[in-house]
Amino acid sequence: MRVLIVEDEEALADVVARGLRQANLAVDIALDGESALMKAEITPYDVVVLDRQLPDIHGDEVCRQLIALEVPPRILMLTAAGDVHSRIEGLALGADDYLPKPFVMGELVARIRALQRRPNQVIRPVLEVGDLAVDTARQVATRRGTPLSLTRKEFGVLEEIVRANGAVVSAEDLLERVWDEAADPFTNAVRITVMTLRRKLGEPAIIETVVGAGYRLASAGAS
Repeated sequence: MRVLIVEDEEALADVVARGLRQANLAVDIALDGESALMKAEITPYDVVVLDRQLPDIHGDEVCRQLIALEVPPRILMLTAAGDVHSRIEGLALGADDYLPKPFVMGELVARIRALQRRPNQVIRPVLEVGDLAVDTARQVATRRGTPLSLTRKEFGVLEEIVRANGAVVSAEDLLERVWDEAADPFTNAVRITVMTLRRKLGEPAIIETVVGAGYRLASAGAS
């Protein structure tokens, strides 16, 4: 298992590297964001242990660029800020896990091992289909670079259909994933939401109806 430690405090980086090597992990060190990205372009790391507060390229931006790689690594973000808001921000960026400093080496090793056991598919925070971009972290969608004014339900429906990557998503599935258990199963809320969403998305159409089945990405939008 290959791990990259991205930490600007050299002494701490060395301590962490020694601890991980004692746990039989192959470890590289990058002392800044630029060198981390260069290393990640060359080596397909399994996990990147990333300090969020880096001096040159902020850890948030490093995280975004790592996730954009063709084969993105798992990312465990480290930071001195241990408050809930900071943890939410780090995870929303696409990090797989979050560990505040100071930490116990045994916990770091356990979390890295847990990341290794997860399925290989990494969910990217920005989904792109043609000229449409759906930023699931910021809950913003744009088409041709222009932000779309979507309600929360419209964004939720769009996200589910885009995530399906051409597979049909039934109205029942959308009702379950975007609404909640209190939703009336006989409501026409899904149909109305899709209708207004299509209007806001404009042409060419991105969502098509599969009669009797549900909705999916239109072939033109998926190209």
